[in-house]
Amino acid sequence: MNGNGALHHEVLDRADVGFGVTDANGTLAWVNPALAEILGVPVDHVVGRSLPALLPGAPERPRAGLALLTPSAYRKGHRWLEVTCQTLPATGHDTDERLLYRVVDVTAWRDRELEATHEADALRRAQVLGRMGTWEWHIAEDRVVWSDTLLEMFGFGPDTELDFDGYAALVHPEDLSMIQATLEEAMRSGAGFSYTHRMLLGEDRTERWFECFGEVVVDEDGSPLRVLGTAHDITRARRVHDELLALAEQDPLTGLANRRAVTRELERQLAGGGPGAMLLLDLDNFKDVNDLRGHAVGDRLMKALATTLRSRLAPSQLIGRLGGDEFAVVLPGATPADAARVAEGLRDAVAALPLVGAARSITVSTGVAEYGPGDTWELVLANADLALYASKAAGRNRVTVYEPGHYADTAKRVSVLDRLRAALDDGGLALHAMPMVQLATGTTLGHELLLRLEDGQDPYLGPAEFLPEAERSDLVLDIDRWVLSTAIDALVGHPDPRLRFNVNISGRTLEDEDFGGFVLDRLATAGVAPGRLGLEITETAAVTNLDAARALALQLRAFGCRIILDDFGSGFGSFVHLKHLPITGIKIDGEFVRGIDERSTDAVLVAGIVQIAQGLGLTAVAEWVERPAQVDALARLGVQIGQGFHLGRPQPLDHVLSAQPQPPNGALSPRMAGAEDGARS
Repeated sequence: MNGNGALHHEVLDRADVGFGVTDANGTLAWVNPALAEILGVPVDHVVGRSLPALLPGAPERPRAGLALLTPSAYRKGHRWLEVTCQTLPATGHDTDERLLYRVVDVTAWRDRELEATHEADALRRAQVLGRMGTWEWHIAEDRVVWSDTLLEMFGFGPDTELDFDGYAALVHPEDLSMIQATLEEAMRSGAGFSYTHRMLLGEDRTERWFECFGEVVVDEDGSPLRVLGTAHDITRARRVHDELLALAEQDPLTGLANRRAVTRELERQLAGGGPGAMLLLDLDNFKDVNDLRGHAVGDRLMKALATTLRSRLAPSQLIGRLGGDEFAVVLPGATPADAARVAEGLRDAVAALPLVGAARSITVSTGVAEYGPGDTWELVLANADLALYASKAAGRNRVTVYEPGHYADTAKRVSVLDRLRAALDDGGLALHAMPMVQLATGTTLGHELLLRLEDGQDPYLGPAEFLPEAERSDLVLDIDRWVLSTAIDALVGHPDPRLRFNVNISGRTLEDEDFGGFVLDRLATAGVAPGRLGLEITETAAVTNLDAARALALQLRAFGCRIILDDFGSGFGSFVHLKHLPITGIKIDGEFVRGIDERSTDAVLVAGIVQIAQGLGLTAVAEWVERPAQVDALARLGVQIGQGFHLGRPQPLDHVLSAQPQPPNGALSPRMAGAEDGARS
């Protein structure tokens, strides 16, 4: 080759780097011997074929607007090849586009990288797990050899002779059969094994937890010869885990059980088949206290109410805070009349409270629903909810026992649903955008889209009034699709890759098997980079629909979408289910953030959540940031992104879009930038 596009022969003839040049048809017209050697085929089998045909996945040409494709690694058998593709400038009278491919075998480098990664993982695991001990069971001799480290963990000195009977005497009796069954299965199958068990050590028989891993060594005939195992003391980690589980079932503000704990107890009672009743309590006009006196006064009142309510109940009667100003009580064995008397006592106790800071006394409305064999917790909760609405409609500060004739509230809900259907058809729904802000710089990194009903009818309905009704019907499926489509259309119309949206997905939509395909089809048709779109799933919805949430998250994350677990820390699933959900980020529940600058407990919990997020490679966003002191406290704890009225109030989406700047010259195309975001997710 001559002219401006000349390539030096000493470069093209390198034995360790493959080169190939395509003709106007995209097939290789010239290759150096090294390329054929790297691909493992003769030179004459390379010329006349396209590189993607020889190396599946290799690029056909540089992407639009780029002269040089960033090197990427591709598998060829057990080897890794790095491919670079460059457009050659025209020479002489040749105006056809030609491509120069550069292929390098990077297997050795990648193996070294993987080896270094494995070593780092091993070191990290050793640091996390602490000391490890080993043991070896010689099957034929029925003899066990314990390492000095493991004997020390058990409380013995070096070289102590400890047979299986002595070891079994230390194991918690409830775990012995499990260990025996695990080892027997491992010897039958020849596979590796693992188990976690308790031991009772020392003179005081202190309970400690051990985690064991091992494998079976077999002879040429496949008969087991030895069992090799490792064990480490995970007592401290187990205690932290148990404490986190307890916190995950506790409302952080009041110390009462949270929604998950209440529904679990109700499920347990229903599984036992015994009769009972449930109370659903909602404080009357409590929102006025927060609005007029501030959240600090509201929090103090909520704590006082929780203490009063709990003091009026028996130990067997569980009370929990479902969220906001709503409480629930499970009364095992109670008849509707018994439950009504308990509810009236709670109502009178609340009314008698000397609530400092409130404009007037606080009252409570209550719904009562009985349960029995064959009922579900959803049905019981729905019946109690209907009775609660009847109490509200009758003038508040009342106790109402559910009856099948409670249709007044049902009619009201039908009216709300009719308005929502009309708004969906006639353009009465709107989206507002709330910014998510980098705390250190004040830069807006994206927006959460919030649904509003703007149909011009009275009374005005806020999201807290119409969304619960929508989620009780299939209408929410259509609403979620409208929100998603509107968000994607906005991204299409504003291709700046810095514009990123999060949309909220209801629990009902998680059960829609076609929703994932709908999202992918809309993104592909619109040509929007998936990384610009995030889907927020509330923790309650994810835990209630864990399999569905996992399936949807796997499907969309594989395509490049971001998956965020909302209200993290508010329920049982916070820590237990993190490993089952392939998410890319979390939103720290506002209950932990509200008092972050006032309560050390909140700071400790948020610090733990941030550490978990960082360890799992997840982004963490703090909600309910309402004052500067919260920003300082969150930044000290390592939180980098926040959301709340102090950082930016929701604005109509049209206003946000009209204020978007144009992409700077030379910026990556939105498709490229979004694809990179998706890959990083």
